[in-house]
Amino acid sequence: MREQYDFSKGKRGVYSRDIKDLHFPVYLDPQLEEYYKKIALKKNKDLSSIINSILQKEMELHDSLL
Repeated sequence: MREQYDFSKGKRGVYSRDIKDLHFPVYLDPQLEEYYKKIALKKNKDLSSIINSILQKEMELHDSLL
């Protein structure tokens, strides 16, 4: 490494992203993944849309109980 670096022409934030655009992976138990993959295949949808649909319904159910 150098003793000093010249950052005088650097631009702040060029390589950063807003935290709201950051998506974390969610890992399912292997049994759950296989089960919902079969459902997704039968419905001709991707696994993410199936899981999102289930979670959306769970959220609506929870909100109705409050």
